[in-house]
Amino acid sequence: MPELKRTPLHEIYKEYGGKTIDFGGWDLPVQFSGIKEEHEAVRTKAGIFDVSHMGEIEVKGPDSLQFLQKMMTNDVSKVKEGAAQYTAMCYESGGTVDDLLIYKMGADHYLLVVNASNTDKDYEWLNDHLEGDVTLKNLSDQTAQIAIQGPLAEQVLQKLAREDNLSEIGFFKFKDEVDLNGAKALVSRTGYTGEDGFEIYCKPEDVAMLWKEILEAGKEEGVLPCGLGARDTLRFEANLALYGQELSPEISPLEAGVGFAVKVNKEANFIGKEALKQQKENGVPRKIAGIEMIDRGIPRHGYPVFVDGEQIGEVTTGTQSPTLKKNIGLVLIKSEFAGLDNEVEVEIRGKKLKAKIVPVPFYKREKK
Repeated sequence: MPELKRTPLHEIYKEYGGKTIDFGGWDLPVQFSGIKEEHEAVRTKAGIFDVSHMGEIEVKGPDSLQFLQKMMTNDVSKVKEGAAQYTAMCYESGGTVDDLLIYKMGADHYLLVVNASNTDKDYEWLNDHLEGDVTLKNLSDQTAQIAIQGPLAEQVLQKLAREDNLSEIGFFKFKDEVDLNGAKALVSRTGYTGEDGFEIYCKPEDVAMLWKEILEAGKEEGVLPCGLGARDTLRFEANLALYGQELSPEISPLEAGVGFAVKVNKEANFIGKEALKQQKENGVPRKIAGIEMIDRGIPRHGYPVFVDGEQIGEVTTGTQSPTLKKNIGLVLIKSEFAGLDNEVEVEIRGKKLKAKIVPVPFYKREKK
């Protein structure tokens, strides 16, 4: 068994009551005070997450845009300096290599933020297709990342960012070299919880200080350290896809419901364009839909879904929603069964239990 990787914050998890699990080869906290409590904190106040396991890959050089246009499903030419874009990389089949964020740092300079368990695979994939005057650098080991999420995130983080006005950072925008109590960081506002919030990219040696100082600054507001458990229930309620569940080499971004990040009409040819174009024109054979259980039972990842005894798909994510107090799930099923209010059955512990198709996202925050 290879040893689990650790983030620079690993040493201080215990101080906050962190319970760790193996998450894609990383030893990460699943919870601190408790999943429901942490979930509630992010929905109503704020919570802080260690996301230092995420991968960061730098793309630089005169042909960077051309190269990224070939690799990505979204139209990278639309990203302005100081902004971020959500996109995917696909195989020729249309299946997903990864979903990621692109930050435009400057002319011919981009930062890709990729899923932790895919970092090496993504780096290799990009290297294998490298063309033109472009250099790639895997900066993951030199970068730590924490995220503060929730309606009070700005109020709390602003206490550390005295020089910079965080309200100037709009949604899917970022600012580099922000001074947070003496530590320089890239601060972005993308969020993976359905709430407002910031991601802080800093040097590994600064991250423990920032973690402690954010929690100290947010003491009155009730900011809590949060683990993977709450991260999953939060992103799931907001219908934000998770690689390995809603997206995979077998599931295209169109099937996963992130078609907004697939621009088959952009001029540049990208890997998987033909397959995705056909899916768009002919309609996807399967799609992600939301379900709510009618019978008592909690749907879980991998549980089969049936209609009239025929298996039509399976659950990608499911849980008891801490916000809605209902048993809900996301299912990848044959498209013809995905109409709202259609009844399906989920096999839970050998029993077929009734559920119905409901709209997603399950939760949407009220915009100020």
